[in-house]
Amino acid sequence: MNKKNLSKEKGFTEGILKGRMAEVLVEELLKKSGNKVYRFGYEAITQNLVQPDEIFSGNTEVGKKIRTIPDFIVVNKKGEPEFVEVKFRWNAEPNENDFTPLQEAAKYWNAPIILVSCREKPYFRVILPPYFDAKGNFKFVPIEKISDWNINKEALSKSEELVSTYLGSTMINRSRLLGKVLEF
Repeated sequence: MNKKNLSKEKGFTEGILKGRMAEVLVEELLKKSGNKVYRFGYEAITQNLVQPDEIFSGNTEVGKKIRTIPDFIVVNKKGEPEFVEVKFRWNAEPNENDFTPLQEAAKYWNAPIILVSCREKPYFRVILPPYFDAKGNFKFVPIEKISDWNINKEALSKSEELVSTYLGSTMINRSRLLGKVLEF
């Protein structure tokens, strides 16, 4: 494997790790706030399927629906279930790769997305369908404003500390590294 492919692979692996960390942080925050949380996403569902991957490709209607399955089913204290997707981003701004997949997800699931970002607070933002405003920006509210989830302030504070420590520090280290590379 050449250096360019190795770097791409490392970036892909880091992205998966950060995404999983964001999912765990959200799952624990929601649980500590009194909600029941069930893993539901693409990875959880398809790991048990034995059919070839081609069946689930994004080229078919069923494949598109399967690939956009939300990460969780959250049942609030009133017993009301809701699909919830989790995304990690360094900042809370959409990138060009967000529009089509999120439009597909809205079409099939209409689930709120909890966006975990580490650049600035609030670190936990909820993007509600249709996800984008007229200018193409995310339409979000801080997670504590979603009354159905009854977010515990202490649990949120601890979760924010973890975001800062484990996700934010990776971005700071990368920025420092890039700064050093640019100095040469």
